[in-house]
Amino acid sequence: MRMRKKKNREKRLETCSDFLITSPDRETYSKMLPAELEIGCGKGRFICELAKRYPNKNYIAVEVMTDALISALELASKDNIPNLKFINVNASELGTYFKKGEISVIYLNFSDPWHKARHYKRRLTYSKFLNIYREILAPNGKICFKTDNRPLFDFTIEQLKENGFRVEDLTYDLHNSPFAKDNIMTEYENKACENGLTINSLTAYLNELKCE
Repeated sequence: MRMRKKKNREKRLETCSDFLITSPDRETYSKMLPAELEIGCGKGRFICELAKRYPNKNYIAVEVMTDALISALELASKDNIPNLKFINVNASELGTYFKKGEISVIYLNFSDPWHKARHYKRRLTYSKFLNIYREILAPNGKICFKTDNRPLFDFTIEQLKENGFRVEDLTYDLHNSPFAKDNIMTEYENKACENGLTINSLTAYLNELKCE
């Protein structure tokens, strides 16, 4: 379902501008690096809670949908979270913002599954995006992935293995697994659980050498 357009978008963005990275001018956000990165943060519940839980780490969240980003920015501003910034771009542009080793963790939470076969290349775990992540992750970096969509989860496992990532901590029922203790729920995750859906999750680590 498409999100309703926010009223006074430009004014609301300006009000929260201290939390927004508006260009790849590194001088404006170099103090935030290295950082952990969420791609597709939605309304910001997950990344705001994570940044509050670990105030000694830096966090950056990316969201391409401006209306969702406004909600995330306003939440961060309301809670005055100093170790969190946001970028309003597509994941394909991440290479212009970050250099090798500047991101230690990438969080992909309930990414759009792009159901139609002709749209698979838009999935955030498609090889094109995995190659971008590899270029900005630290040598010991990792990807944390959650979804309630089993076909997307299976696709992701395949793509990760084919593109030189090592898959660990895999579960098809996160909330009834040993990994539930430290889990932070997103807005979508909460609704999925209320509807009786199980959550798939995994952690993927960079292998020393890419599989050709």
